[in-house]
Amino acid sequence: MKIGNVEFATKPIFLAPMEDVTDIGFRMLCKRYGAAMVYTEFVSAEALVRSVQSTMNKLTISDEERPVGIQLYGRDVPSMVEAAKIVEEAHPDIIDLNFGCPVKKVANKGAGAGMLRNIPLLLEITREVVKAVPTTPVTVKTRLGWDKENLIITDLAEQLQDCGIQALTIHGRTRSQMYTGDADWTLIGEVKRNPRIHIPIIGNGDITTPEQAKAAFDRYGVDAIMVGRATFGRPWIFKEIRDELDQTGELPLSIDDKIDILEEQLRINVERIDEYRGILHTRRHLAATPIFKGIPNFRPTRIAMLRAETVDELMGILEKCRAMLN
Repeated sequence: MKIGNVEFATKPIFLAPMEDVTDIGFRMLCKRYGAAMVYTEFVSAEALVRSVQSTMNKLTISDEERPVGIQLYGRDVPSMVEAAKIVEEAHPDIIDLNFGCPVKKVANKGAGAGMLRNIPLLLEITREVVKAVPTTPVTVKTRLGWDKENLIITDLAEQLQDCGIQALTIHGRTRSQMYTGDADWTLIGEVKRNPRIHIPIIGNGDITTPEQAKAAFDRYGVDAIMVGRATFGRPWIFKEIRDELDQTGELPLSIDDKIDILEEQLRINVERIDEYRGILHTRRHLAATPIFKGIPNFRPTRIAMLRAETVDELMGILEKCRAMLN
């Protein structure tokens, strides 16, 4: 499988772009444990054009995490084109256009999944961005449609391909579903089987186990899979999926290994930013990680974890959890 000049091994697994999640420290860990490509947090075109520093900071990428994509969202042609040119200067391997984010503050302003209500504008933005950055592959991430009465992805995929994109990621929900209900991969498979589609199709939605990833490849024939929320507090999920797909026979990581990884993530974030914000960046992963589910009456420990304000305090709680699990 190739996207532009970027070549991937068979059945690659990608880390989805997620706001306040896919910072550089987390991306590096996911890469280490088998992510074939990682994406930055998604970037506002309008904020880039206005040179908002916090948004500019999201363009920082490392050669160690390549291939890496930077994802843009916006609601008009001029700002998306100008922002794409700014992004290109950061030298990502891929520029991805976000036409799938369902959150109100994005979609209700006409950006993200809001674009699914204005297909002519969505296509114009795509065409113009492709023309504006000819040396960087442009891809798109979107949903099945705005709601169940408007499942437009099969036609939209062909239209986007005609605009010049080099891969398409499809999340198997409509915008109106947000993240509720089950992802429907049936239409993703239909797009992939369309003989007129020749770009890679990447499936996304509800991949939480290695077995689900294998089944998605086997049943729907997608070229790659993108994993999002299941990576929270679990960057090793990529190794688990790869071991299943490749039948490596490797032993799974131990609880000690996994706690070591979470502690490393904390140290990376603190060194990269500062103690206070580094802890905040790590907390959501600690709250979501599945490894503490085996601890009885864990709630008081979880509350203490989410209230910890120093690295020493948080490390002490993690070591207490280690002892309870061993």
